[in-house]
Amino acid sequence: MTNDTFYRETLRPQFHFTAQKHWINDPNGLVYHDREYHLYFQHTPDSMVHGRTTWGHAVSTDLVHWKQLHTAALDVDETGWMWSGSAAVDHHDTGGFQEGDAPPLIAFYTAGGERVFPGKRCIQCIAHSNDRGRTWTKYAGNPVIGHIRAENRDPKVVWHEPTARWIMTLFMDGNDYALFASPDLKSWTHLQNLTLPGVSECPDFFELPVDGDPSDTRWVFWGASGGCLLGRFDGQTYEPETDVLQAEQGANGYAAQTWSDIPAEDGRRIQISWMRGGRYPAMPFNQQMSFPVELTLRTLPDGIRLCREPVREIELLHDGTRDWPAGDLAEMAATQFHRRFESGDISSYAVTDLREAESRLVLADAGDLFDVRMEIEVGDGGGFTIEVQGHSVKFDADRQTLSCLGKTAELRTIDGRVSLQLLIDRTSLEIFVNGGEVSMSCCFLPAAANHRLALKADGGRAHVGVRIVSLVVHELRSAWETG
Repeated sequence: MTNDTFYRETLRPQFHFTAQKHWINDPNGLVYHDREYHLYFQHTPDSMVHGRTTWGHAVSTDLVHWKQLHTAALDVDETGWMWSGSAAVDHHDTGGFQEGDAPPLIAFYTAGGERVFPGKRCIQCIAHSNDRGRTWTKYAGNPVIGHIRAENRDPKVVWHEPTARWIMTLFMDGNDYALFASPDLKSWTHLQNLTLPGVSECPDFFELPVDGDPSDTRWVFWGASGGCLLGRFDGQTYEPETDVLQAEQGANGYAAQTWSDIPAEDGRRIQISWMRGGRYPAMPFNQQMSFPVELTLRTLPDGIRLCREPVREIELLHDGTRDWPAGDLAEMAATQFHRRFESGDISSYAVTDLREAESRLVLADAGDLFDVRMEIEVGDGGGFTIEVQGHSVKFDADRQTLSCLGKTAELRTIDGRVSLQLLIDRTSLEIFVNGGEVSMSCCFLPAAANHRLALKADGGRAHVGVRIVSLVVHELRSAWETG
């Protein structure tokens, strides 16, 4: 950092990645190499709004503490702006770019764009790095795939070991995508076209075991809006087995990508998103990334589904924990309120209605960084609301829905219970329910009348159908202060 005030601003997310300055959007080039997670990203390095697009670059050893490298990893050239793409380690040096003993990193990106450069249609290009992703050399033979139609872009490339070749997924136009294959990164053959209704841009393509069984796998075909297909892939043809499934239910999760080359001994499939549409008035930066999540496939009552949960590394930021006992929520809230009322300490109750106050369990009087984990039992007609910085997360047991910041997701109870994990930062809330069956990424501005963090039984004290099974609130320290 060149200025001590950076990362300490009022609305700066404290454990979500933001660029030191200016606009960012899609995550790009996610690759693990030489004990580092690389996060490249769409970056407008000279403006607070989307404009001249380069690839910015940050690295981390733990997915929590990020260091931004202050050069444009891929900068604008005669082909146009540097649009979204991916990266991978060429372990077999199939492209012949290796210098020295270590395999090179390969970046795949779209250049051009007639919206910005009349006459410069979108093309697919590659670049290579032999210095741990710090500098890149663009291939002299670019493009490796010329313009096909519309704004064909956003190449995601993975190595397919059984056929010993690279597989590229490419957005074409509207809801249309295509698959290509190459043995050497340079010559590509078209394999297949796919349509994902309601899904557009930024594909991802990866294989996961079902219920942890490596002998039973599916390939996930993901699009920017968080919709995905599950199916089988033999290296030549992708056969979907589902309709489009919506894995991201929140208002702000977009353009998610997963890291390539995570070591086998780790074995996780890790994803990060652009949290599109957040607002950060008077800040030197604009937009943020989500916190990284681990993806798994689990068999649920409706079939095999993609589940998303925060990576375990969030625990590196735990800094003080409070554990509540089990019990009836309304009764616990009323006991807390009357104890505080008798002591004169009711500053956390920004309410005038006694019935409401008695049903509201205050979880934190101060602070704005939390990892909250709870399991709640709800009776017939029961429901509860979590208050976060003046905003509400509401579970309706009758409708079996969870609502937050204008979005509603279907949510089943399991044996009459629902479990939630909430990651709360200064300007964002990420919700994960029932082990990641439902996930919602949401941005907000703190309400002017800040009610801090509370859990409320809907219906007031008279409603005794909501019971806490477990409730733990972890305060979080800033990743910027400890990095």
